[in-house]
Amino acid sequence: MECMSETHTRHGEFCRVAENMYRYTSSGVYFARFRANGKEISRSLRTTDRALAKRRLAEEMENASRIDRKTGKMTLEELLRLYEERLSQYAPKTAATRRSILKCFKQTWPHGLNVSVQNVNPGHLDLWLASKRPGFRNATYNEYARFLRHLFELALKLRVIAVSPAAGVHGLKVETPIRPTPSWEQFQALVKDIRSQKYNAEADETADLVEFMGLAGVGTAECANLTWEHIDLVAMRVTLYRVKTDTGYSIPVYPQVLPFLQRLKARRGTGQGQAVFAVRDPKKALAAACKRLGFPSFSPRSLRRCFITSAIELGIDFKTIAAWQGHRDGGVLIAKTYSHLRSEHSDAMAKRLVAH
Repeated sequence: MECMSETHTRHGEFCRVAENMYRYTSSGVYFARFRANGKEISRSLRTTDRALAKRRLAEEMENASRIDRKTGKMTLEELLRLYEERLSQYAPKTAATRRSILKCFKQTWPHGLNVSVQNVNPGHLDLWLASKRPGFRNATYNEYARFLRHLFELALKLRVIAVSPAAGVHGLKVETPIRPTPSWEQFQALVKDIRSQKYNAEADETADLVEFMGLAGVGTAECANLTWEHIDLVAMRVTLYRVKTDTGYSIPVYPQVLPFLQRLKARRGTGQGQAVFAVRDPKKALAAACKRLGFPSFSPRSLRRCFITSAIELGIDFKTIAAWQGHRDGGVLIAKTYSHLRSEHSDAMAKRLVAH
């Protein structure tokens, strides 16, 4: 057994017990010593158990082989710059949220941005998140946790590190928010009220947008991108673009939507490239109508929920509704969010059964 004497506060020797593995005689702890990418690596395996040390040595060597020598010295500041450059791939709202968190991280990270990415450990991240926790709602905390995971996933892809220090960062449970949803009658009342505002030059255009959103279950962003070329009244299809997922999809021209589109087409015309709706956001008009009618504060998203709720009550399956919403999960999200409505509808239908 080959041993090497070294001076420490506790005197002992590093004795070679296997290839790339040494044991420190005074403590019995095993150490790894090997070369990777032309660099000498020496670190504790944190155990006195030889079998465990052997497994950890293999892990250390495998991890070291994943690191690119050219990027291995990357600083946290460089990683943050690369991350920021990639934010343009996200939807505007998501990108804005990530940039805000990125700015906060730069301002409050206590260990300096010139630190090597390899020197950032899970404890550093836990402490940074803990410093934010007192003033955050769970949903906000989860956004910060997601930022850390994505940041160090980028470092993994660039082979700066072999194991992400954010791998153990998890989100907190978020309570399901109470989202008011108008009944079909309330939706119709909102459209009528908005259209009746004689002193608002955009009353009809805003009412058109609100009416279509509720009748077709389409969001504000999809409506903003809609031109008459996207509406085919022969094939009875409407082609939409979902900004959030950067995907296109189509929906049928539902029976309640057809007469609406025919009236709108006759009134506004269908010039080449002409937007279907003159108004892009009905938020203010919708809020004012809710106040006048004494309704809860319904948002534009409430109109989509009104459509989905109505479809479920009519017995349409989750998978079909999900396809109409541009979802690709086969109805999982719709089922999770609206399953209680299916149960309520089922119970209501059961009451109609009469014993013979």
